[in-house]
Amino acid sequence: MILSMTGYGEAHRSFENKSFKIEIKSLNGKTTDIRLKSNYGLKDKELDLRRLVRAEALRGKFDVNISIESTVIEEDNSLNISLMKAYADKLKQFASDEGIPTGDLIQSIIRLPNTVQVSEDGLSSQEWNVVRDMTLEALNKLQSFREHEGESLEQDILGRVARIKNLLEELAPFESTRIVGLKERMLKNLELFLSKDNIDENRYEQEVIYYLEKLDINEEKVRLAQHCEHFIDAVKLEKHEKGKKLSFISQEIGREINTLGAKAQHSEIQQIVVNMKEELEKIKEQVLNIL
Repeated sequence: MILSMTGYGEAHRSFENKSFKIEIKSLNGKTTDIRLKSNYGLKDKELDLRRLVRAEALRGKFDVNISIESTVIEEDNSLNISLMKAYADKLKQFASDEGIPTGDLIQSIIRLPNTVQVSEDGLSSQEWNVVRDMTLEALNKLQSFREHEGESLEQDILGRVARIKNLLEELAPFESTRIVGLKERMLKNLELFLSKDNIDENRYEQEVIYYLEKLDINEEKVRLAQHCEHFIDAVKLEKHEKGKKLSFISQEIGREINTLGAKAQHSEIQQIVVNMKEELEKIKEQVLNIL
């Protein structure tokens, strides 16, 4: 099963006089990078949250946003009246100087920084249990999202690997004409520098054999086919993290395709190689988003 590195999960809860919300978004990344934002003092619980996300979601870039809002006015979550008065005086003066209607001044002031004094006492043990359970719920939804996206990724990359294998089989009809063409081109070039009577036939045959051995593509074809099968087997592995392995195998596939192109010396084979490269580039793009 393939897991995408792109995902989203959220959870909502109400507890006592507070409303809790958590959102977790993930994108592809080579390592685990967790950016945690909250409007509430998390204090010592932040490390626990990071460990929880890392253990459950594994690799990727994660944005974790936690919002805790009080549903009642509390002593420790109160309005900063003195600051609001200062804001009001400044805004009224500015509006007067510029001839701007003040409108709903309260709504403008309440959006300004530090007008609401949020408690920094941190989470109680009961609130931490709520946040922890919500985090697990959001991570489960994130996992489901990744699985759904992973199904599409798997179908796409397996289809493209199958296309490379089919293109590999299309090389066969051109191999015999390729050898004939190479021999004829070598003989023609040789005759440009030496007359036909001065060519040592035995030496010529030896050089042709040596040259053709250097341009033989059978080993590359065998290795390319093996790498394609290895790639398919890796996709079907049970373990979750397989993106790095697939990336390595795709590099090996690319190495064999490049060697095929370098040795081809044949226009039709070169075109097939170009088509292989196109499929491989799309595979590499998709592999970057695989966990």
